[in-house]
Amino acid sequence: MAYIDLTTKNFNETLDNNEIVIIAFWAEWCGPCKQFAPIFEKAAENYPDITFAKVNIDEQQAIATQYGIHSVPTVMVSRDGIILLNQGGTLPEEAFPKLIDHVKGLDMDEIRKEIANEDDE
Repeated sequence: MAYIDLTTKNFNETLDNNEIVIIAFWAEWCGPCKQFAPIFEKAAENYPDITFAKVNIDEQQAIATQYGIHSVPTVMVSRDGIILLNQGGTLPEEAFPKLIDHVKGLDMDEIRKEIANEDDE
């Protein structure tokens, strides 16, 4: 398996202990989720240096609520424990290289400064 299943027990630990985490929020009853699953799984196989994970929103309602997941599928991206993307819908296969390159290229010190400035306002 090229991805991990996240629960309330391992969610925060996974985000904190992995540089980049790409998460797919999904549900068994969701048709678009089933269509997106093979694309997500292929991306996970193509990028073994990135942590790919899934959250079943029906089984992990607390996580879905905490992160404001109102529709599935939703893709979330975290780097250094900071949520950089929380977007409803799927991603096409060709979007993953661009997304990953963008996330890897971010100046996280600058991101932290921006977050600190927002918190001060």
